Amino acid sequence: MIAIIGLVVGVVLGLVLNPDVPLWMEPYLPIAVVAAMDAVFGALRAFLDGIFSDKVFAVSFVSNVLIAALIVFLGDKLGVGAQLSTGVIVVLGIRIFSNVAAIRRHLFHA
Repeated sequence: MIAIIGLVVGVVLGLVLNPDVPLWMEPYLPIAVVAAMDAVFGALRAFLDGIFSDKVFAVSFVSNVLIAALIVFLGDKLGVGAQLSTGVIVVLGIRIFSNVAAIRRHLFHA
């Protein structure tokens, strides 16, 4: 519950304060957001399955964001940043959709 409250507070603060993103961070922010969404939907699925662990969620959240950003950073250094960004988005998108499908099946039994 604390994570959900923190997420809501963070979104509200972001909308109210309207922070500026540094130019060097702009390529990594969308990837980080998608990686964070993957962790959140995975946590919701685990909660509904009765296997949620706050430690696993925290480690998953931070590691997803860092690893996704690292992959994009390495892609930028190798000159293939756009391709690796697309790859990361596709992989995380598949994971998000599979988690959402499991959540839907759990909630609606369909």
